[in-house]
Amino acid sequence: MADKPAAEQIDDIIAGLDDWRGETLTRLRSLINKADPALVEEVKWKMPSRPEGIPVWTYNGIVCIIEPFKQAVKLTFFKGAQLADPDKLFNARLKSKTDRAIDFRQDSPIDATAVKAMVRQAVELNKPA
Repeated sequence: MADKPAAEQIDDIIAGLDDWRGETLTRLRSLINKADPALVEEVKWKMPSRPEGIPVWTYNGIVCIIEPFKQAVKLTFFKGAQLADPDKLFNARLKSKTDRAIDFRQDSPIDATAVKAMVRQAVELNKPA
């Protein structure tokens, strides 16, 4: 998998999730990519417990990552503690001083407009002054 482009590696990660998690990751990926075309897809943190790695979106540093778990698909914003959350999306890592996350469970709705707005806001934080 390491020799493939990141987009193909993420495709493989999704293909390995043959349930609601793959569908959720696919939907979130699409929203992230539509939110800002300048974002770069990468795969990081390959380790024995997760040899496929973790999908990561960067723009002048990490903007967000998506981690599929058994009970949830977690969308984490690395500078989430600095982001406004008017739509109350964040429901995980709320006490962290840096990041915030959204856990999407099997029947969780995805507010496409709010997620894209959150991604755009996170990209703005990574832009050079």
